[in-house]
Amino acid sequence: MIQHTMIVSFDQPLPDAELDQYLGDIERAMLDTGLAQSVVARRHIPVPGEEAIPALIATAIVQFAVADTDALAKGFAEPALHEVIHHWQSRHPYKVAWANHEPLA
Repeated sequence: MIQHTMIVSFDQPLPDAELDQYLGDIERAMLDTGLAQSVVARRHIPVPGEEAIPALIATAIVQFAVADTDALAKGFAEPALHEVIHHWQSRHPYKVAWANHEPLA
């Protein structure tokens, strides 16, 4: 099993309802591929002073599990996932850092 962990950082703060919608859209798009065994998306919990750190600071974390690298590649090739990404990028630009790894626990 492979865990794909994404650190999503929107360029500007999003209203709570819009962030909730983004997280729901990403979860749904990944589950709809039929390739994700699990999908979890959560908000970043800010800590005072973190904005002074020269790093990519998350708005949210999205993690999903897939069987193997082939399933991961197929998931990212799904047009519906690209539609969700382009929809949100066009409305609220964001950056993503990610890591593919074995389960941490």
